[in-house]
Amino acid sequence: MAGSSELWGRWGDFGKYNARGIKGGEALIQELNRIVHSSGIASPVTSDRGLRARLRYLDSEAGREALAQQGVKPRALKSWMEGRARPSKKSRERIDNAYWQRRRANLIRSGWLKRHLDNNGAGRRMEIYPVDQTHVDEKRRRPGLSQRSITVRYIWNDLVDAYADQNDDLMDEIWDDVITDLDSDYAAYAYVASVGIGA
Repeated sequence: MAGSSELWGRWGDFGKYNARGIKGGEALIQELNRIVHSSGIASPVTSDRGLRARLRYLDSEAGREALAQQGVKPRALKSWMEGRARPSKKSRERIDNAYWQRRRANLIRSGWLKRHLDNNGAGRRMEIYPVDQTHVDEKRRRPGLSQRSITVRYIWNDLVDAYADQNDDLMDEIWDDVITDLDSDYAAYAYVASVGIGA
């Protein structure tokens, strides 16, 4: 298996010829964020229902700490909880950020995210979308890149741990493990447009 620096280096100066994409590890982070968001409160924070649901979810010591980290003052929070005042647009953004911070932490702490992705050892199907080369001069394009679909097992515990720790280097190493199962040209997928996990 190639080291991460070697893997990225095989693309040379990525983006030099207008290829568009991101590191595979970054794509994994974005997809895990999508999965977390798909499991949460559906109503937007801009609606009264969505706002009330978020405030109820954050009605705990950890929730109040998350709100404080977003700059919400205790007096303002008390008035919102009691219905004496309505948060501004900026304050709703802070509430939403605190909610997703706690939601992500709770899904990780409870083990739900690991169990969900591991799927009782069956793993999950992953769709890999190659970099966008439509703006690359034809003679500079990397040939043979197409959407790939693989079943991924065994990485999920390490992946969620790296996600929890915000360890980008480990995410890159895990991505390297994923794409080595593709074929001899796996390094062509060091950068991708995006990934999709069937979860």
